[in-house]
Amino acid sequence: MDRRQLAEFVRARREALQPEEVGLPRGSRRRAHGLRREEVAALSGMSADYYSRIEQLRGPMPSEQMLSALARALRLSPFERDHLFRLGGFAPPPREHDNGVSPTLQRVFERLYDVPALVMTNMGEVLVQNPQAKALIGDYTRFSGLSRFLVYRWFTDPSARDLFPPEDHTKRGRVFTADLRVEYAADPGGQAGEIVTALLAASPEFAEIWRLHEVDVTHYRELKRYRHPTLGELELYAHPLLDVDHAQYMLVYAAVPGSPSDDKLKLLVPPGHGHG
Repeated sequence: MDRRQLAEFVRARREALQPEEVGLPRGSRRRAHGLRREEVAALSGMSADYYSRIEQLRGPMPSEQMLSALARALRLSPFERDHLFRLGGFAPPPREHDNGVSPTLQRVFERLYDVPALVMTNMGEVLVQNPQAKALIGDYTRFSGLSRFLVYRWFTDPSARDLFPPEDHTKRGRVFTADLRVEYAADPGGQAGEIVTALLAASPEFAEIWRLHEVDVTHYRELKRYRHPTLGELELYAHPLLDVDHAQYMLVYAAVPGSPSDDKLKLLVPPGHGHG
């Protein structure tokens, strides 16, 4: 637990939150910037004294339940909530798939009907997929624990590689590892650190790639090959739309117009929409 950073973070978020944003009247005598301590305490379901001790670097370490209540009271984004938990000494809880997607990406995602698309975190956890994406690559939202993260599955679950031709596996492993290293450098004590530690213990292949210290294995603009159980091989671009504030991005899969892969994409049958 980083008591000082925790105190400074909740104080900053409290002072940045306006009464109107949580349904409270501003009043004519308000002097405080943002919410008062007692208001945050009431919204969190804790005593004003307990909350004050958090900001004053006193008292016991808040429980996960208290941190969850604080995150709701302070209207934290999913990214901010994860940060709060790490400062409090806990691993961030799994994000609710229905609520974890950034509002910006959610609005765009909901308007994509005829192309495969998904939203994932910078750590490679898929938050939501449309039916076309599930038909193309399977349901990536069904996993739990460290298996939520694609890089972890890649090095611990052989079936995770079925999507790509065997001759592309080495490149894909380097790509996933380079992306993980970037996240690890930004927060070695957080989620990325947990994944790295687990993979170093579980996968000699990962350990060998990790020692290369690669951080720039270009892949976003390249044409990738995918293997589909009924459509065969497809060559697709995975175009990213980034939301830096929420540490998320949306991938939209597309083929070169008029190509054989483009024709195959039109034949994708979403789960539960079989012919007949």
